[in-house]
Parts: sequence; structure tokens; C-alpha cells
Amino acid sequence: MTPSKRSHGLHRLLTASATALALTLGAVQAQGGLVPQAHTDPATKAYEPRPGQAGKDVVWIPTPQDLVDEMLRMAEITPQDYLVDLGSGDGRTVITAAQRGTRAHGIEFNPDMVELSRRAAREAGVADRATFAQGDIFKSDFSEATVVTMFLLPDLNLRLRPALLQMKPGTRVVSNSFDMGDWEPDETANGGADCRAYCRAYKWIVPAKVEGNWKLDSGASLVLGQTFQKLDGHLAIAGTRHPISDAAMQGAAIAFSAGGQRYTGEVVGSRITGRDDSGKAWTATREP
Repeated sequence: MTPSKRSHGLHRLLTASATALALTLGAVQAQGGLVPQAHTDPATKAYEPRPGQAGKDVVWIPTPQDLVDEMLRMAEITPQDYLVDLGSGDGRTVITAAQRGTRAHGIEFNPDMVELSRRAAREAGVADRATFAQGDIFKSDFSEATVVTMFLLPDLNLRLRPALLQMKPGTRVVSNSFDMGDWEPDETANGGADCRAYCRAYKWIVPAKVEGNWKLDSGASLVLGQTFQKLDGHLAIAGTRHPISDAAMQGAAIAFSAGGQRYTGEVVGSRITGRDDSGKAWTATREP
């Protein structure tokens, strides 16, 4: 995953400020005494990235493999998924996903990192499923992904957020260490006891857009307000309004309680179909 100043990079980050950069390098050095600069071995001429090297928007810090594994667990990847890692750095997230049978693609600004990743994918025997492209993540099309992974700074996450929210409902987004502001995560997890820095992962599931007025086949009216995956509003039955509660989206799945009933369903375009907790089917159609 993640960045670089030429790299949006692999397991990327820290702050553009000198203070945050110093803290980052201190954490890295505490774990391995690594030198913060890129290096080309004079004997082999092979490019060797160094944790802390400058990147396009952030410095590059590799994500520990344990956290990569945890992020992919959270994303619940399958061979049917298409994963895109924004700022793929040395390619480890993409390659690990490919080793699990998932088609995966990395977008990385640093061309040296891209070549390094392609070589690693060939050596791992997954070049047919693990691909990489040199590019700017803010100018790249990743709209077909079913899983998006990243290790970027908070302001970069917020710049990406509008595009992420336009993706197909149910798309999973997993970030190393940094959140999405007031878009609260659906799940958080830690990278294990051996992880010392940048050890938390956040997962969001892109919600379907349901804000507005809906008419149920029973004649009832459903009015929904929406803030990301959270819902409010009311269900009007025979002229009586029942506030909805415990209401949320999880991708295209909707659930709420109103008037003593629990309603669950699935949103497909301008229709919702589902059942209440008595087993009765219900359908709602979005009103103009």
C-alpha cells in the first residue's frame, strides 16, 4: 500500500511537517535503525527503497506484513474481488492479495517503486494477478475496484473521500492508521502485539444513497435522512409518524426499526425490497 514524494507510496506516511517526520523516522529507527533515503546498490544497480524516503505527498513507510494481513482480512477479499491499492509503494499489499487469489492493482507515483513491485510480483509468481501502474492517485480511475486500500495522510483521505463515496455500494475501503474525518469507520482493528507504530486499520463500506422520500407497497411513507452510513427519519403509517431508530446502511443493505417492527432490506436503484421481523415482505419505491 502507500506513498512517496515520487511515490504516493506504499505503507506511507507521516506528516509533511518536520516534527511529524522526525517522529516517524524515530519510530522507524527504533524498530530497525533504517536510513531515510532511497538507495541503489552499486554492485547490482538494483533500486532499494528506504523507509522515510521522500514521496510525492508523504514519506514512504512500509506497512508491517501482519497489518497487511489484517487489512486484507477486514476487507474480506475473495477471488471475485478487484483490489486497488492507492500509493502501492513496494507492492506488498497488492502481491499479498494476489497470493490469495484476488486480482489486484497498485497505483504508485514513483516509477522505481513500480518496477520494483513488478519484479517482486514476477518472483512471487503472481504477475498475472498483481499489476502496477505509474500514476497520480488523484488523476487515476479506480472506480471498478471492489476493495480499495491505502496508507495516506488524513488530508489525502479527505480529498479521496468524495470519489470513494461515489463507488458502488458495498465497496470496502481499508486505511492504515488514518481515518476519514466524520465518516466513521464500520470496523477498526490492530496489527498485533509485535507492531510498534502505525498499527491500526480502519474499514468503511460504501453505503447506498437512500436519502429522500419512499412509498411502501402498503401505502406507508418512509422519509430518510442520511449521513454516510447513518440514517434518521420516520415511517408514516395511516397518518401516524413513527421515528426510525437503530438505522444504518451497510453497503446496499438497509436496516431500521419503527412502530415496533424491525425492517431489513436491500437497495437496488430506486427500490428497496426486504422483510420485517415478522417475516412479512415489504417493498419501497423512491418518490421523485
